[in-house]
Amino acid sequence: MVANRKRSNPRFLPAECLPLTMLCATLIFAPRNVYSRNTEVNTGSAPSRRLHLPNLQTRNDESPERNTTFIPVGTILPVRLNKTISSNKNRPGEEVTGRIMQDVPLGEGKKIRKGSKVAGHIVEIDPEPAGQGTRVTLQFDKVIVGHQEITIATSLRAIAGFMSVLEAQTPPIGPSESDVYDWLTTAQIGGDVVYGKGGIVTSADNSDQIVGREVYGGVLGRVMAKEGSMCRGAINGNDQPQAFWVFSTSACGTYGLEHTTIAHAGRTDPKGMIVLVSDRGPLKIVAGAGMLLRVNDVDK
Repeated sequence: MVANRKRSNPRFLPAECLPLTMLCATLIFAPRNVYSRNTEVNTGSAPSRRLHLPNLQTRNDESPERNTTFIPVGTILPVRLNKTISSNKNRPGEEVTGRIMQDVPLGEGKKIRKGSKVAGHIVEIDPEPAGQGTRVTLQFDKVIVGHQEITIATSLRAIAGFMSVLEAQTPPIGPSESDVYDWLTTAQIGGDVVYGKGGIVTSADNSDQIVGREVYGGVLGRVMAKEGSMCRGAINGNDQPQAFWVFSTSACGTYGLEHTTIAHAGRTDPKGMIVLVSDRGPLKIVAGAGMLLRVNDVDK
């Protein structure tokens, strides 16, 4: 009778195999070295020689060069004022901020996204020499896009009270039973007419002249000079479509702000300094007011 042989357990290896097994595991699971250019590699049998491997560069979307945003001179920034400006309550040095209300095209497929922040501060608050009004000097010198802060110099092309902003977004005539609300026409601040969502925009001075089109958040069009004013058309060769939000392509000056004028837009010296003047009593610009800021070239 043959004695039963004890069956070996395949889950365990003989002791003499362990060193070989550990060596194999080390070779298989050891981390691979990533060699940069000109790394020396020892081939073993042959003398040590240089093996040239290409540089392995990882794409870094957070690098400063990729995130640096250049805003061309002449770019329009459509802004809604976040807080009320009051000559009675504010003091020089206080921050003034606004929200960009429409994607701003920068060319080459780049843009400043709607919701980005424009920041500045109050420079001075002075009574008018005649004692009848108040002068407030502002400066908007930063655009904050995500975590990036961009230093700019701006001038003020147009400013409108919050009621004018609301009216520009409301069709003047209510829809009938067969009308679609989004297709109704609206009037921009300054008189341009928008023919519904995705529709054309015609000039305030000539209904046959198409000056832009409606897009998500506002209007895209080429900036127009305002006859009889200091407001210019394209400058510095920047003739690409601009973001106008609720404003006309030729909007210039103040709208819906009684007794308030733009005494200095910030285009000329002192550049970037925007001076608003009330000719009667304190100056007050209520939150929700709209502005068209324009990026200046500080060297010209």
